[in-house]
Amino acid sequence: MTDTPQTALEALAAFDAGTLTPEAYLDALLDRCAQTESDVRAWSHLDPSTARRELAQAQRTGALRGLPLGVKDLFHVKSMPRSCGSPIYADYMSSVDASVVALARLAGAYVMGKTETTEFATYKPAPTRNPTSLAHTPGGSSSGSAAAVAAGMVPLAFGSQTAGSVIRPAAYCGVVGYKPSFNLIDTSGVKGLSRSFDTIGVFARSVSDAALLVEAVTGQPFLQATQNVSAPSVLGLCQSPVWNEIEPEMQSAWDRLCARLQTKTSTRDIVLPPPYAGAVQAHPMIMAQEAFQALAYEWQAHRDLLSPALRDMLANGQTRTSTPHNDDRVMISTLKARFEADLGNTPIFITPSAPGAAPAYETGTGSPVFNRLWTLLGAPCVNVPGLKTSDQRPLGIQVVGPIGQDAEVLNVATWLADVLMDDG
Repeated sequence: MTDTPQTALEALAAFDAGTLTPEAYLDALLDRCAQTESDVRAWSHLDPSTARRELAQAQRTGALRGLPLGVKDLFHVKSMPRSCGSPIYADYMSSVDASVVALARLAGAYVMGKTETTEFATYKPAPTRNPTSLAHTPGGSSSGSAAAVAAGMVPLAFGSQTAGSVIRPAAYCGVVGYKPSFNLIDTSGVKGLSRSFDTIGVFARSVSDAALLVEAVTGQPFLQATQNVSAPSVLGLCQSPVWNEIEPEMQSAWDRLCARLQTKTSTRDIVLPPPYAGAVQAHPMIMAQEAFQALAYEWQAHRDLLSPALRDMLANGQTRTSTPHNDDRVMISTLKARFEADLGNTPIFITPSAPGAAPAYETGTGSPVFNRLWTLLGAPCVNVPGLKTSDQRPLGIQVVGPIGQDAEVLNVATWLADVLMDDG
C-alpha cells in the first residue's frame, strides 16, 4: 500500500484532487486484504463483489464521500450476516442498518464488510490475530475492527465498548481508538450487553480521522478540535485506582513519557478519592446483571450454545438482586456528577490504556481493568499509539476527560500524538 493513502482524510483529499477514485482505493484495500487476511482474520464477512456493489450505491457527497467502513459484527448492516460472535446467529442475515450505519451512509460512506467480535462482546476470543505480532491477541471485544485498521485493510471501523473493548484493542494493535461520551452515538440496531455502559466507538489511523467519523454521525464539530493544536496549559497524569495491575514495561514507558511531557507543558498528578476505586469493583457486577437481562432470550432458548465463561457470567448476573443494582445506579449518577469537580483545574488527563502490551493469543483478550472506571463514568477516551515495548509491540496511552468534553479530549490527543511522533 505504498501509494495508497494511509488515512481517511488523505483519501478524501486525493478523491477531491482527482488523483484517486473511490473505486481504485477500494481495489487497493481489497488487494491488501488478500495479502493479509488469511493471517489476521479480521473479517467475519468480506466479499469483494458486495463491497463494490456497496460503493456503487454510496452517495458521493458528504463528509465521508466514498470512504469504506469496517463494522463490528454486533451491528446490523442490511443484507449482511450478523453473528454476534455466536453460533446462535450463524445463519442470521440483517434486513436493516443500525442507526449509526445509516447515518454514516447519509454522510457518503459505505460498508466494506463486517469485522470479528468476541461472543456477544464478552470473553470468548474471536479468531482474529494482532497484525503487529500474530502470536498475540488484538484485544477484545472489537477485535476485528482494531486489527483491520491496524493492518491497513480499511481506514475506519466501528466498534463498541462496555468495559474496554475499543481502547484496549486500539492500544494492543497500535491504532487510534475513540470511545465518545456515553450516549453520544445512538446504539439502535447494535446487540446490547449492558445498557448502563454500551458505547459505540471508532478505530482510525489518526485522531483526526476518528474525529471525522464521529462528527459525521453526530453532527458535533469535532474535526476542527484536531486542527492547529497547541500544548494544553496543564495536563493531568493519572495513576488510576488499579495502578497495582500495571506491568513493568508499561510502568517504565509511563515514567519516561511523564518525564518528557513535563518538559513540554505543565503537568499535575491526578489522585481520585476512594469512591472511584469502589466503582471499578462495581462495574463487572453491574455489567453481569444487565447482560443477563440483555441476553435473556439466548439464556432461555440457547443456553447450550453459550460458552462456559459467558454462562457463568450470566448466572452470576441472574442471582444479583435489584437492591444493589439500584444502589449502583445511584453511585454511577453521583460519580458522573462530581467527576469534573474532583478533577479540579485539570479536566483532561492521561492514563495507560491497558496494563501492558497485548498478551499471547492463547491467554485471552487481555484485561479491561484500566478502562472500566472511565466507561462507568461515561467519559470520552482516546487511545494514542506511539509507545512500544522492548520487542516493539504497541503500548497505548489514553486521553480522558469528563463526559461531554470530547472536543477537548480530541484536541489533547492530537497534541500527544504529535509529541510521540516527534520524539519517536
